Amino acid sequence: MFNEVYDVIVVGAGHAGSEAAAAAANMGSKTLLITMNLQNIAQMSCNPAMGGIAKGQIVREIDALGGYSGIVSDTSAIQFKMLNKSKGPAMWSPRVQSDRMRFAEDWRLLLENTKNLDFYQEMVSCLIVNNGKVEGVKTSLGIEVKAKTVVLTNGTFLNGLIHIGEKNFGGGRAGERAATGITEQLVNLGFDSGRMKTGTPPRVDGRSLDYSKMSEQPGDEHPDKFSYLDTTQPLKNQRSCHMTHTSQEVHDLLREGFDRSPMFNGRIKSVGPRYCPSIEDKINRFSDKDRHQLFVEPEGWNTVEVYVNGFSTSLPEDVQFKALRSVVGFENVKFFRPGYAIEYDYFPPTQLKHTLETKLVEGLFFAGQINGTTGYEEAASQGLMAGINACLQVQKKDVFTLRRDEAYIGVLIDDLITKGTEEPYRMFTSRAEYRTLLRQDNADFRLTPRGYELGLASENRLRRMEEKQSKSDSFVQFFKDTSVEPKEINPILEKKNSAQVKQKDKMFKLFARPQISMADMRKVASVNAYILENGLDTEVLEQAEIQVKYAGYIEKEKSNADKLQRLENVKIPKDFDYSKLQSMSLEARGKLNDIQPVTVSQASRISGVSPADISVLLVYLGR
Repeated sequence: MFNEVYDVIVVGAGHAGSEAAAAAANMGSKTLLITMNLQNIAQMSCNPAMGGIAKGQIVREIDALGGYSGIVSDTSAIQFKMLNKSKGPAMWSPRVQSDRMRFAEDWRLLLENTKNLDFYQEMVSCLIVNNGKVEGVKTSLGIEVKAKTVVLTNGTFLNGLIHIGEKNFGGGRAGERAATGITEQLVNLGFDSGRMKTGTPPRVDGRSLDYSKMSEQPGDEHPDKFSYLDTTQPLKNQRSCHMTHTSQEVHDLLREGFDRSPMFNGRIKSVGPRYCPSIEDKINRFSDKDRHQLFVEPEGWNTVEVYVNGFSTSLPEDVQFKALRSVVGFENVKFFRPGYAIEYDYFPPTQLKHTLETKLVEGLFFAGQINGTTGYEEAASQGLMAGINACLQVQKKDVFTLRRDEAYIGVLIDDLITKGTEEPYRMFTSRAEYRTLLRQDNADFRLTPRGYELGLASENRLRRMEEKQSKSDSFVQFFKDTSVEPKEINPILEKKNSAQVKQKDKMFKLFARPQISMADMRKVASVNAYILENGLDTEVLEQAEIQVKYAGYIEKEKSNADKLQRLENVKIPKDFDYSKLQSMSLEARGKLNDIQPVTVSQASRISGVSPADISVLLVYLGR
């Protein structure tokens, strides 16, 4: 049936698998995407949204490299919001509310129109591994498919176990069976595995809700979009979300079911996401709070199905129903399906290289929740990187990795393989020490040239980025070179309670003042004339404003990144024996031997390795 040897086989078609398959195929690899149900490609298993704090930056990075998540997020969006606009631009994070069905459909159509990509529906039960190298996969029907590399993106399906109150049953998602066989084989090959948990809230009938009792949460007045390409457009119409709250009465009703909760009666033993806890976990951990926010999110343009964000739970369905009916606006709620928790297998990511290839089996890559992460965006970015590197390995080309000062994707992967994770990992802006450099507005500057070199980002994408960069740089230079008379600028400064000037001054210096915005500078005749003459759009204006106002911070972070890069350039020999370094602490030697960092910089970020240990290592390598 499968006579050819594929370059890349991707197992699983969630967000990680879809990006992995697209990347490998678009870079020229003959690729096969195997999944248990082809109707559920890129399914939004949990909330119908993409982006958010730090996650939005990741989606823009995927797009800048030539991935598909940003494009699909735009084409299936029903609402757009730029979060954290009251803070500095390093914190701005785009988010869309998505049409769940359209999102999956758009992904499938994009994949079906991707050259070099084949599809097959079945469960992969084991890998074909010989002499420490992967050679393909075997399905539950016994069909063998040969390949040079394999990317595992199994999501929550590996020995998945769904919990609703005292009931539990095997499954990888509601209504879908779990995948078996792969974990046991990998453990036999020497891999460490663990269990994690995640959860999802009830889906309800929007027709049964009273929105007049809730507060409306509309999208931005002037919505933006994710993709840097001009093939997608910002929304002209949007659907609103709504917000309501739990109450002490709701909490008391939920507590009545705690003795039947798998979280509290010992049935669930694995660790769930700290930053997206279930409602029962929230009221247990934050017992001093008498209410919690609930966001009422439509699942699409036309469907009446609604996602109750903030009410993730594994309590018995009767407890869920009774408590939710006590929430303001939910007095007559009807359920489409109850919330549930799911436990699944993962593999501690310290067993991976920066490329996401496993250290134990050559040609085998892991991406997504199998690595202990949570979230569509984190999964998609790993899938993209794994797909790229699987293709490069087949093509016998140099590996592709991203540093911590280059991308949130670089931070994510470095955190995973260097520090590991014992709970579902979620990206935050606080995890990135160079977040002023890693803004959502400049992901194309940072990554599109690299995506183009890979053959992933199109020439059209590169040309658009270069034009934006050229126009932005020229506009910033205009502010540096051009002076303004006191009589023209002082009325603007006075209105903004900013000190007036007595003589001509460079506009860059005045624009850098915190009170002065681009809108203020546009009142200067020469500035407005420059904008009109050069046809500058809002994207260029925003970029120029950030470059002017945050010039000092950006230069400082670049300097710090350059210092870090010096240690990044000090390579550690492969399979280095740290037991030789007797001056180093025992804990450090053990951690370094386990993780086998590639550079001194990576070694310095490992938990338990002190600056003194790094000094010992540097002295030895210097010899």
